[in-house]
Amino acid sequence: MSVDTNIYALDVDALSPTINRRAINSALKDDEALNATFIGQERAREALTFGLGISTRGYNLYVMGEPATGRFTLVKDYIERQVAQLPAPDDWCYINNFDDERQPVALKFPPSGGKAFQKDMAALIDDVLDSLPIAFDNPGYQRRRASISREFEQKYDAAIDAVERYAQANDVALYEEGGSITFSPIINGKPIRDTDFASLTDDQREGFYTLIDDLENRLSESLLSLPTWKRENSERLRELDKKTAEHVIKPLIKVFEHKYASELGVMKYLKQLKTALVSAILVIHSEEQKEEKSDDFDKKVFLEEQFLPNVLVSNKLEDAAPVIYEPNPTYQNLFGKIEYTNIHGSVFTNYRMIQSGALHRANGGYLLLDVDQLIEQPFVWDTLKLAIKSQRLRMDLPQQDVGMVNNITLDPQPIDLNVKIVLLGSRDLYYTLQDYDDEFDELFRVLVDFDLEIPVTRQALFDFVGKVRAHLIQLGLKGITANAMCRLVEYSLRMAEHKEKLSAHFAEVIELVNEAYYYCQKSNADTLELDHLKTALSAKKRRTGRVSQTLLNDIKEGHVLIATEGKAVGKVNGLTVLDIGDTAFGTPARITSTVFAGASGVVDIEREVELGQPIHSKGVMLLNGYLGNKYAQHFPLTLSANIALEQSYGHIDGDSASLGELVALISALTEIPCLQTLAITGSINQYGEVQAVGGVNEKIEGFFDLCQHRGLTGTQGVIIPKSNAINLVLDTTVIDAVKKGLFHIYTVETVDDALTILMEQEAGKISSKGRYPKNSINYHAVNRLYNIALIVNGGDGE
Repeated sequence: MSVDTNIYALDVDALSPTINRRAINSALKDDEALNATFIGQERAREALTFGLGISTRGYNLYVMGEPATGRFTLVKDYIERQVAQLPAPDDWCYINNFDDERQPVALKFPPSGGKAFQKDMAALIDDVLDSLPIAFDNPGYQRRRASISREFEQKYDAAIDAVERYAQANDVALYEEGGSITFSPIINGKPIRDTDFASLTDDQREGFYTLIDDLENRLSESLLSLPTWKRENSERLRELDKKTAEHVIKPLIKVFEHKYASELGVMKYLKQLKTALVSAILVIHSEEQKEEKSDDFDKKVFLEEQFLPNVLVSNKLEDAAPVIYEPNPTYQNLFGKIEYTNIHGSVFTNYRMIQSGALHRANGGYLLLDVDQLIEQPFVWDTLKLAIKSQRLRMDLPQQDVGMVNNITLDPQPIDLNVKIVLLGSRDLYYTLQDYDDEFDELFRVLVDFDLEIPVTRQALFDFVGKVRAHLIQLGLKGITANAMCRLVEYSLRMAEHKEKLSAHFAEVIELVNEAYYYCQKSNADTLELDHLKTALSAKKRRTGRVSQTLLNDIKEGHVLIATEGKAVGKVNGLTVLDIGDTAFGTPARITSTVFAGASGVVDIEREVELGQPIHSKGVMLLNGYLGNKYAQHFPLTLSANIALEQSYGHIDGDSASLGELVALISALTEIPCLQTLAITGSINQYGEVQAVGGVNEKIEGFFDLCQHRGLTGTQGVIIPKSNAINLVLDTTVIDAVKKGLFHIYTVETVDDALTILMEQEAGKISSKGRYPKNSINYHAVNRLYNIALIVNGGDGE
């Protein structure tokens, strides 16, 4: 009984999408398209606009989407355009805290103010150094210093003179050499030597000893106030130096006070600066007075290390709000770091060694972070949440927590934080954070969800063309032909596996453009043409096609058994797709089934040997439900059947083979042969409805390549679910073969449709009496199952 299978065949027009060439031509001529930011993604665009516009606390953004969908580029470009009109944020710098150097003080300035303040302080240091020699070499200063020293010497001389007069009155001479005072007896008007003193009588010597003891006591009493005199002298000299230093800096500081009168923080700093700067000048003057000057003492460096501000963040007046992306969000890269140096074996740091992090640079603007990398870094996630909640940016570096101990550590004053955080991450991570972190929803209230597919609207095509053109301009090309642009659109539709939806993985389109640009350069062309794209695609297919070519060769050489002609019982050509690296390809696989009397049910061999993954095993288990519902309403479903994908040695997943497995099972059950010229794919439910599967284009092309190698006969083709017709974006070679009648693509809605095509006879519809037409496929299936049930359950089968 022959059947007309042409009613299931697809027309050629249904095998590829219809592309709006008019819209593409219009976009190629309109330079406004070059400003495109998003391609489609209206939901994401609305969420992003809302998230950027709302300033309430907690409305940070989580951008959800898969990598390589252009997520980062689109978001960054869009934010930069949105914030172009926002003012530049404040400058921040750290200054020395003279009361406690371990707690540097943070100062805020208007844009450019930080650098200006640093420049002013550098000029102040230069002015101080220029003024020091003039001040301390001034004749007035030298006279006052000499006067103070002279008063001390006069007191000292007066004390010595009184002792000397008493000594001379008692015939004793007083000598002062090298800061020490000695006494010598005078005999006959002359001081005597030690040899002469020895010749004196004992009484004379004893008398002189007593006299000298008395003189030394008098000298000690006269010089008893000498330390006090010295201290007073030193204090007066220091006071003189201090007043001289104050005289130097007073006019210089006065200029600062006038300039920064409105800056309360700077005025407070200048008040402390006066005292600290005077002390520093005294140290420099002291070093200058030393006879042996230190070689490693640099006056300018000495002053800069104490007084030159450390500008942490600097912005210009004409700048917009910053948009910062931190690709490596470690603790120090985000929150800043304090550097250390080694001085004589000791670790040392100061306020000038504080370095800014991404949060400092993004303050007043936007910070983009890859959350996948962020949560892998120790301490970072919790510290970031704390900074967002408190709106304060602290530098509590976790040295102690990781076992690092320093001689000197700093605790810089926190700075005010006003930043919008934009996290870029996957869907899985978003839901994981929601489940495990109670604060996540509180801090990241705006979800920006990027679709994987974009409806083909006129605006989406306009933006697509604009983004491609903008990239070509960056490459230095003049443009692209309309045919080449249509091929790029078709390529995007093919990636999305949909005639009416573009793929959101725009990065892959750009990748193809870059590869075509290489061949464009080789041909010395300045416009990208269709041939360049075709060459790039074929070259890529060859580069990544080793595995697919090897599998096809195994089939060609007979190592893998796939028949493309004739008929066979219990054997069906299934269609599979393999994803390896960045390439996907289809390859046929033989599905076989055996049926015999028994009560084991349908046994999935793949599952039994643990090669079948859960979804595949579920598809096979549905076959029992279908058989029972379809055929065994009036008797128990009893059979033993084995199903296997032949010569498959790896893990198998997905239920797209379940339709082929069921057809093979029914063929084995009814002993009606199936066409081997056709291959089939599709999943089923328990009611026999055929459901859509993935990778349909690759599956069709995989079987077509084999048939083409063996020779197209006009009888070959594939059977796919009818719901997959909208996913067809096939290669031109397949379309040409279908157009010539050498290859066929059939669509089915039910299992009966597939049985009718593959077994070339009617499946048979059940009558109102619950019976199938005689000699139909379903009639034979019911009879065979009934006979097996009788055999197994003890009856007599016919």
